[in-house]
Parts: sequence; structure tokens; C-alpha cells
Amino acid sequence: MAGSELTNIKSPRVKAARRLTKRAFRDRDRSFLAEGPQAVREALALDGVVVELFATAEAELRHADIVTAATAAGVPLHRASGEVMAELAQTVTPQGLLAVCRFVHVPLDRALTADARLVAVLAHVRDPGNAGTVLRTADAAGADAVVFTDASVDPYNGKCVRASAGSLFHLPVTTGAPVAQAVQRLKEAGLRVLAADGAGTQTLDDVDLSGPTAWIFGNEAWGLPEEILRLADGVVRVPIYGRAESLNLATAAAVCLYASARSQRAGSRPPAPGLP
Repeated sequence: MAGSELTNIKSPRVKAARRLTKRAFRDRDRSFLAEGPQAVREALALDGVVVELFATAEAELRHADIVTAATAAGVPLHRASGEVMAELAQTVTPQGLLAVCRFVHVPLDRALTADARLVAVLAHVRDPGNAGTVLRTADAAGADAVVFTDASVDPYNGKCVRASAGSLFHLPVTTGAPVAQAVQRLKEAGLRVLAADGAGTQTLDDVDLSGPTAWIFGNEAWGLPEEILRLADGVVRVPIYGRAESLNLATAAAVCLYASARSQRAGSRPPAPGLP
């Protein structure tokens, strides 16, 4: 159970957690903040990830199952006043639960298992909301891993964590690898590497996606630079059938990842009775 309520926003415990909103402190402490019941619940499902939990009295009652799970796991619980929670949270309307978590980074070689068939690679992706949405989409599409290359946003950025809606804790996420190194390792693991770019000579309609595939997604504003396009086995664009100029990064990633997932699943299933 929580002890006395934390009410001072300048207390050492609150300040130690609050500093994790800055990347330098996250990298130093190898810790980050997961805000809201969905993220906290998924983090608790992984042994040893949650270091401590802050909860308002109202949230303790509303999310008793999460508090019980934290207590059973031996996670220290701190009851926080509304003012303290507002200081710690990075949302306009905090939901009353916030966990300090250890990094869940998986090294690239461990993330790329021998049976990996679908991987998303973020190259020079700077918007944390887009990055978190791609991570969530990759999880939904059944991807085996997500690679945040060295020039991309920090996956432990608060906005990225929230946009992933708990998916950060569901599949291997690797960070910090240069794009060239990541591409080389993906090819060595037997995946065909495709760059998603509006300048592609092929469209999704033209490409066989039934085999193991890694997709590279680029910057929201300028896409992928030529040197990265040259690293890929192919450059593919999402066909535009209407009058829209383009798709945003997260939408394009969803289309590409699901196209691969559906092709791979169709190829692995036996034909339905009565079908050739």
C-alpha cells in the first residue's frame, strides 16, 4: 500500500522522476516514464521493468487491478497529490497513474531472430507521435521487431511512449544502430529490405511481399535520402488512386506493414476447401 501522500513537487523523489522527461537523464539512468493505465498495465506484464509507481488516490480506486498487480510484483507505490501528478505527467489531463520503467531495449542481433519475417525500421524519423504510431502499427501487424536507427527520435520520449499505446512493451525494440549497419544485419538475417518512398519505381501492387521483409520508413518531411535508398533491395511507393498528394508517415507505414502481413499470412495458410 502507498504511504503518506506526496504533496511537494520539489521533493527529491518527485524531482528524480520528473527529470526523466529529458533524454539526457533517461539515457543516464536507463529509465523512462510510462503514463496512463494502458502503458502501466503493459509495463507491469514484463518482469522487472517497472521500478516504482505513482498514483493519485482516485486512480488507486479506479484502477485497483493495476495497483494490486504492482503491489504483488513488489513495486513501490507512491500516492501522489493532483499537483504532484500534474508535475510528473506530460499530458494536459493526467489519468493519475505514472510508472518509472527500466529501458526495454533489445540489441539488434537479439531482435533479429532466425524466424523473423517482418521488421519496421525508422530512419531519421523525428516526430515522436508518428514514431509511436508506427510502433503500435507494427505490433498490430505482427511484426517481429522495430528498429529505431541512430538519427531517429528516442522511443522513450513521453509522446512516443503514449502513442505506442503499450506496444513498446510487446515486441523487441532496438535503438541506436546506424542505418547501414541495420540494413546489413537485416539482409544477413534473410530479410529483403524495402524502402517506402514516394519516388519508388514500383508500387505495392507490383511487389511480391510473401517473403521475409523489412520496411524502412523515413523522415516525415523529406522522406529517405538517396544514400539510404541505395542500401535497400527495392524502393516502393504506396499507390495514390485519388487526388491526395501523399500519405503521412504513420499511414503509409500502416499500409506497407499490413500489405506484408496479409501476403505472408496468405502464403502460410492452406487453401480453403473448394478453392484452388
